[in-house]
Amino acid sequence: MANTEYSEQEQIRRESLAKLKELGIEPYPAPLYPVNNTAAGIAAEYDPEKQNLQDVCIAGRIMSRRIMGAASFMELQDETGRIQVYVKRDEICPDEDKTMYNTVFKKLLDIGDIVGIKGFAFITQTGQLSIHARELTLLSKSLRVLPIVKTDADGTVHDGFADPELRYRQRYVDLIVNPQVKEVFAKRAKIIATMREYFNEAGCLEVETPILQGIPGGATARPFITHHNALDIPLYLRIANELYLKRLIVGGFSGVYEFAKDFRNEGMDKTHNPEFTCMEIYVAYKDYIWMMDFVEKMLCKIAVAVNGGTRVQIGEHEVDFGGTYRRLPILEAIKEYAGVDVSGMDEAELRATCKKLNVEVEPSMGKGKLIDAIFGEYCEKNLIQPTFIIDYPVEMSPLTKRHRSNPALTERFELFVCGKELANAYSELNDPIDQLARFEDQARLKSKGDDEAMFIDYDFVRALEYGMPPTSGLGMGIDRLTMFMTGQTAIQDVLFFPQMRPEQF
Repeated sequence: MANTEYSEQEQIRRESLAKLKELGIEPYPAPLYPVNNTAAGIAAEYDPEKQNLQDVCIAGRIMSRRIMGAASFMELQDETGRIQVYVKRDEICPDEDKTMYNTVFKKLLDIGDIVGIKGFAFITQTGQLSIHARELTLLSKSLRVLPIVKTDADGTVHDGFADPELRYRQRYVDLIVNPQVKEVFAKRAKIIATMREYFNEAGCLEVETPILQGIPGGATARPFITHHNALDIPLYLRIANELYLKRLIVGGFSGVYEFAKDFRNEGMDKTHNPEFTCMEIYVAYKDYIWMMDFVEKMLCKIAVAVNGGTRVQIGEHEVDFGGTYRRLPILEAIKEYAGVDVSGMDEAELRATCKKLNVEVEPSMGKGKLIDAIFGEYCEKNLIQPTFIIDYPVEMSPLTKRHRSNPALTERFELFVCGKELANAYSELNDPIDQLARFEDQARLKSKGDDEAMFIDYDFVRALEYGMPPTSGLGMGIDRLTMFMTGQTAIQDVLFFPQMRPEQF
């Protein structure tokens, strides 16, 4: 049951709400209000010499007030910023009735209320750009008290709304009192727009594929399971959209991409959320070497579009997304950072090596996951500048084409930045017989208890039997890319509404 106990301030606001209604003032009027400018627009356009902007209509939230006698000031915040408003009693109440000023404005309005202002722009005697109000309209009464964030003359923030638990749960409050948060999400939108432009210019088609899938394919991950009542079958929220996009390559498209919501029923931390956005792109007649060049150019373009240059500060590191990135085979990386050569080792030898290196493993792990465990423990943290880790063993890459010069390896890369994976790409496996055999290997791992191993997707194998051209594919996490391009250290800071435990009301 919802808690209906109100704080003293919340009770006062509800009493003000009732008084407004008694005065015949609708606290939540019809939505149409003729806004014709913004705080930032007025700041950019006003010319004191021309005395333009004499018919301004703006709406926003009251963020501060200085109540005086017959004239007062308030600070109004809209989507673009803040602007001061000068409110004079005889201007907004030109007749004998001064209720709008003396009662409504001075006593019944609160910080957080949304109001509309009609008036004209001017410069005060202290040199501050302001709006001289001729008309004030209440557009929405706020019944809860906003946190008051204060910044002193030195730029120091006091009483900030900084608790991550509160910020993520109440993002709407976070956006109101910490407007700089909006910049992160504006940059996120710019990242996606830049990628779309880049892919479209390359001749690729944006498509949509199913979120509810009969078989969760395209990645090794634990899926969310649901049930379709009409068909009486289990369905899975997709863990990846790879296999559907490759079906479209079989169907004759030369390049397709999708910004997809994916879902993985796994752990949560500062870099993982169970619901996340992934971009996947597949291009026919290309390979993973071509894709590395493609990714380098794309990330350089994004960095410049978002930050004005290729260098980005990520925590304590300055990362350069320009130029050519290092290309390091995974087995050489393990040799370099862990000091062991695992090439040619069988599963028993890999387990012994993990024990020697103090790497924790599970009995269900096969060769691929054992190698990945060593790599994760010893190598990832050293990969600060953008680095392509390439040429993974076959056991680690069930959807990847075998390496053209070493059939024990695959033509695969993962891109690492600041110790975290940003992208995964292959020369795609298009041999249906090999693909079925690798699916069967995954099924054996699942029977041993690996609940992240892949299902066998017989329809996808059938699609490959019709013939898929040589293809290169790439998957890139948009949330993590946004973290890197905006210098954020937690995935929750680039998601409007990250997943959290239910709140008790």
